[in-house]
Amino acid sequence: MEYNSIDFLTTAIAAARKAGRIQIDRFHRPKEVFYKGAIDLVTDVDKESEDVILSLLKETYPDTDILSEETPFKSSDSPLLWIVDPLDGTTNYAHGYPCFSVSIALQKEGLTHLGVVYNPVTDECYTAIRGEGAYKNNLPLKVSRTEKIEQALLCTGFPYDVGTSQRNNLREFTTIIQHAQGVRRDGSAALDLCRVAEGAFDGFWELKLKPWDVAAGVLIATEAGGIATTFDGGPFDPFADTILCTNGLIHNALKTLLNEQT
Repeated sequence: MEYNSIDFLTTAIAAARKAGRIQIDRFHRPKEVFYKGAIDLVTDVDKESEDVILSLLKETYPDTDILSEETPFKSSDSPLLWIVDPLDGTTNYAHGYPCFSVSIALQKEGLTHLGVVYNPVTDECYTAIRGEGAYKNNLPLKVSRTEKIEQALLCTGFPYDVGTSQRNNLREFTTIIQHAQGVRRDGSAALDLCRVAEGAFDGFWELKLKPWDVAAGVLIATEAGGIATTFDGGPFDPFADTILCTNGLIHNALKTLLNEQT
């Protein structure tokens, strides 16, 4: 299969916008909610969104593999892998809180080559192609220039086992919130990473996320000039257990605070 990044990106944008239209149309209407865990839920809109995304991706590129949150993975050993979160921020969506997104990334031989995160509420479409910068609605993005933690607005989240596991980000949160100007918890990691890309957040950290939560957003943030690693400073991997993504200028300071808790 011939790889053309622009063609793949165009398809990913179309799929994300198609799912986003469904989400906006259903946002203030009744939804079916199902529980995958004590506080881990999924709605019928997640599945409907996933269906339209996967249908378009498979129809356009039948020889690619797809890893998506709500569908069991079946590998054909293709060098191209779509990583899809059809509705990132499901808890927000189910409660009528307008902070959610569609996230689609494409990996080639294990390396993320493009990413799309679409915010249906604001019609903001964040995109990136590796080596070609990051954009919001075709306007270039750049991370912030904040140099000190005490002047930084940060963002984080908590794992679904926050009530049962001691490794739940509460100690890290307690430490960092005492040093930062502020910490937000918005509930959509994909959007949080895009906020780092555009300089609204100076940094983001979280643990126990899945590749569909972060693959697209991290590429967008790093293409905007940010840095992404694991908590201990190792190379970022969407399949890793921890993520630290910042504007680069506060990265070491935030990493130090995180490692004081391990």
